[in-house]
Amino acid sequence: MAGIFAVTFPFFALVLCGYLAARARLLPLEAVAGLNMFVLYFALPCMLWRFGSSTPAAQLFNPMVALLWLGCAGLVVAVAAWLARRRGAGWPDAAMGALVAAFPNSGFMGVPLILALRGEGAAGPVMATLLVDLVVTTSVCIGLSQWGAAGEHGAARAAGRALRGVLRNPMPWSILLGALAGALGWRLWAPLERTVHLLADAASPVALFTIGAVLARSQMLPAAARPAPAGDVGAIVLIKLLAHPALVWGLGAWAVRAGALPAPLLAPLVLAAALPSASNVSLLAERFGADNGRVARVILWSTAAAFLSFSGVVALLA
Repeated sequence: MAGIFAVTFPFFALVLCGYLAARARLLPLEAVAGLNMFVLYFALPCMLWRFGSSTPAAQLFNPMVALLWLGCAGLVVAVAAWLARRRGAGWPDAAMGALVAAFPNSGFMGVPLILALRGEGAAGPVMATLLVDLVVTTSVCIGLSQWGAAGEHGAARAAGRALRGVLRNPMPWSILLGALAGALGWRLWAPLERTVHLLADAASPVALFTIGAVLARSQMLPAAARPAPAGDVGAIVLIKLLAHPALVWGLGAWAVRAGALPAPLLAPLVLAAALPSASNVSLLAERFGADNGRVARVILWSTAAAFLSFSGVVALLA
């Protein structure tokens, strides 16, 4: 276990550094958005491009990986939304609660952390899950958030807005264009390639620091003070950190026994499911009328608890 903590501790320590820097106002809250933009539009796309161009296309676009991940995400979304609706939550809160339960922080945290644990062979399945969540899971939950909204076809319009958002998101494009370059054997002009590699090297530490700063900022905003129903946040955190990876492991093990999924791909998929909630769901909750404070608390507590729960999953898979 000490060896596992030696790998996972620096990643979560960087998140804590960002959190403390923002809480102490060493990092002005106004600067957090700039850090986020640097990671999202510069550093992270370069890292995903680099892995996409060096990963075999068969690993990135394995249909069984996509189907397994999509099926598990669908079940998590359905259960989390049903529990929220049973408590009397409206569709925006039910849908965004479901999304924060099903969408792990694969981009900012998962790719560098899981590759550090499992090697570059894990890049393909992890980035495949990121593509599914960005394109499908997010769009479905945004559509659900507008179910029954005023005006005809409210959910359809929301899903259309989600798809337009996907087209503007640089992360899936970076993976796809990197995979295309790798398949065709294209190389960037040497000085440009060096620039891309410098930005890619900056992605992991800056992204992790930014996650902590974003979590601190979400706590310090007035919306974070809104109370959530007792046990609501805890239930979503348990779904994210325990139920989601258990479901992926169960269905994935069945697929491996059936010969539909190569055995080496199962562990990276389970680790991706065991990651804490994606930090960008908080922005979507605010945009689509859900309780952003509730979503932010799920992200905060899932990230804090994942230091132990994620390390435990790594130990079980060792």
